[in-house]
Amino acid sequence: MSSGFDREALIALLKRDALRTGTFTLASGRSSHYYVDGRTVTLSAEGADQIGSGVLELIADLPDVAAIGGLTMGADPIVGATLAVAGAGPRPELLGFLVRKEAKGHGTGKLVEGPLKPGTNVVIVDDVATTGGSSLQAVAAVEAFGCRVVRIVVVLDRLEGAAEAFAAKGLDFRSMVTIRDLGVEPLPPA
Repeated sequence: MSSGFDREALIALLKRDALRTGTFTLASGRSSHYYVDGRTVTLSAEGADQIGSGVLELIADLPDVAAIGGLTMGADPIVGATLAVAGAGPRPELLGFLVRKEAKGHGTGKLVEGPLKPGTNVVIVDDVATTGGSSLQAVAAVEAFGCRVVRIVVVLDRLEGAAEAFAAKGLDFRSMVTIRDLGVEPLPPA
């Protein structure tokens, strides 16, 4: 059973287990003075409890949302954690889905996996948002499938353009914490 979302506990977990300082090359090719490995927290029992509870808190005002999901790998543990917390309490009807990076080359050739049906209102989740590219890829896939994205929820916003990218597409965006909450200044815009 979830202990409920505790933002300060999540910040402490991220600082302890996920934040690394030094010199890192990001997926974009940019160099960064820090790196956040979200899966070190999303794939821990303590982190899963906080993150599942946090997602539910950030979608509590959306009773018409029937499913949560996002691009595999970042979204996978978040979806599982949220469904476990939801099923034990506030939203046992909530469904999950995962978006592949590319359609399966066999079987049904699905890009979106899970019990999702066209016409469903959904929330996209991810661990870390930098420019928002992973979440936007998931948005495109589920919209093409016939669903309506009503919000994007991430564990940590690096404050490097994701919010602006989502706003430009008219997408509602929430993050549990930002990189500044971990005591780190974001990179300047590219």
